[in-house]
Amino acid sequence: MGTGSTKGVLVDTAGVVLASATISHSMSLPRPGWAEVDAEATWWREVCEISNRLMREMPSGSTLAAMCVSGVGPCLVLCDDDLNPLRPAILYGIDTRATAEIRSLTEEFGGDEILERAGTLLSSQAVGPKLEWVRRHEPEVFGRATGWYGSNSYIAAKLTGEYAIDHHTASQCDPLYATSAFEWNVEWATRICGHLPLPRLVWPHEVVGRVHGDAAAATGVPRGTPVVAGTVDAYAEAFSVGVRNTGDQMLMYGSTMFLVQIIDEYHSDPALWTTAGIDRGSLALAAGTSTAGTMIGWLQSVTGGAPLDELMAEAAAVPAGCEGLMTLPYLAGERTPVFDPMARGLFAGLTLRHGRGHLFRAAYEGIGFGVRQILEMFDDAHTGRRTVAVGGGLRSPIWAQAVSDITGRPQLVAEQGIGASYGDALMAAIGVELVAPETDWAKITHEITPNPDNRELYDELYDTWRELYPATKDLMHALGERGS
Repeated sequence: MGTGSTKGVLVDTAGVVLASATISHSMSLPRPGWAEVDAEATWWREVCEISNRLMREMPSGSTLAAMCVSGVGPCLVLCDDDLNPLRPAILYGIDTRATAEIRSLTEEFGGDEILERAGTLLSSQAVGPKLEWVRRHEPEVFGRATGWYGSNSYIAAKLTGEYAIDHHTASQCDPLYATSAFEWNVEWATRICGHLPLPRLVWPHEVVGRVHGDAAAATGVPRGTPVVAGTVDAYAEAFSVGVRNTGDQMLMYGSTMFLVQIIDEYHSDPALWTTAGIDRGSLALAAGTSTAGTMIGWLQSVTGGAPLDELMAEAAAVPAGCEGLMTLPYLAGERTPVFDPMARGLFAGLTLRHGRGHLFRAAYEGIGFGVRQILEMFDDAHTGRRTVAVGGGLRSPIWAQAVSDITGRPQLVAEQGIGASYGDALMAAIGVELVAPETDWAKITHEITPNPDNRELYDELYDTWRELYPATKDLMHALGERGS
C-alpha cells in the first residue's frame, strides 16, 4: 500500500510472478501540513479487492501458502476493539502537524538521550509526536482508542485479529522503541501511549497469525492462510532487490526518494534515521525526501499537463547544469537531512532564456543533489558497497542518470521492478519456510553508470546547491508563516 497506489502480486516459490493487480488512490490534504488516508475505505478495501482478483488467478490445483502486506510508514491508525479506525490515518513524514509535540517531547526527554536510545531525533517522520498530537487535540478519539497500528499492522490485524507490529516499523515509531536493544523503550512508550497497550513485536518475515473467517469472506483468501507481518513499503522494496548485506544501498524513485543502507553495527546520526532491518537482528540507516515524483507531477500540472514523454524530451535537450538554473525541491518541507517542515521550494537563477525543459531538468538535478548529500552521510557509517535503484521513477530517461552523474555512483537495476509487493511475497515464502532465509529472487539486468564528462560541473554546482538552503532558510520560514 503505497502513497499513490496499492499493488499486489501472486508469486511462486521460484520468484516467478503469476499475476498482479494495482489500484490507484490519493491521500487527503485537509489542512496545510496534514496528510491522511481513510484506512478502511482505502487500504482495507483495496487489499480485499486485489486479494480477490489474485485468488481468481491461482493456477489450477495449487494452494496459497502465505500472505504478507507492507504499507506506507511510519503512520498512525487508531482503532477501537472492533478495528474500526476512529479517525483518518496520519501519514509518515509528509504530515507535519505535530511540530509543537516534537519540540515538547524533545524538551521532556532530551535530544541527546532520544538520539542515544532511539537512534533518531524526533521529526515529522516519528509516530510518537503524532500520538501526542491526537492526545492533545482530539482527546475523545484518543480516549476511545484501544489499539494503535501502522498501515501494515492494521491490515494484519484485520486479517488475523492479532495485535502485533514488526520491529522495523516499531523502530520508526520514535521515541517508543530502543533500536540498539530491539525492544520497546517501555518508560517513554508508556508515557506517550497512556492507556494504549504496546503491540507484540515480531520480525517482518515472521508469521503473525492466520486469516480468520470474516477476513476470508472479504478477501477471498482461504481461512487459515498464514499471514506474515510485513513492514514499511520502502524496506519491503529494498528486500525485493536483494538489499540485505552490509554496505548494500537502495535508492527508491517514487513519490518521494527513499534511501536505505544496511550497516553492521549501531550508528546514530542526527540527520538520518537509524532503524531495525528486515532480517532478525539487522540494522539499517534510512533517509527520505518529502517530494520527488510528486514535484514532477506538480510541474507537469502547472505547466499545462503535457504528456511526460514530451516533457522528458524537452528536459533531455537541456545540457547538464540547466544553463545556470537550480532548484531546492522542498515543496512539502523536507525530511532528511534538513528536518524542516517549513522549508520551501526554490528555483534559483531563472531567466527569460529558460523554458519548460529547464524546469524539469532542474527538478531532477535538485533531487539528485539531495541524494548526494544523504549518501555522503551514509558513508560516515559504512561506505556503500553496491547501490540498487528501484521504483517507477526509473521510467524517466533523465532522473536516474542525473543521480549517477551527480553522485558519481553506478546504480544496479533489477529485472523485476514491481517493488514492495514482490518483497512481501519473498517474506511470505521465508516466513512459512518454503524457501531458505537467505533466498534472493532479484536478478540484476543492467547498470546505470556515471558520465565522467559531467563530474567536474556537478561537483561545482553541488557546492553552490548546498549553500542555497542555509542562505534562504529564514526567508522561507517567513514566507511559510504567511502561507500557513
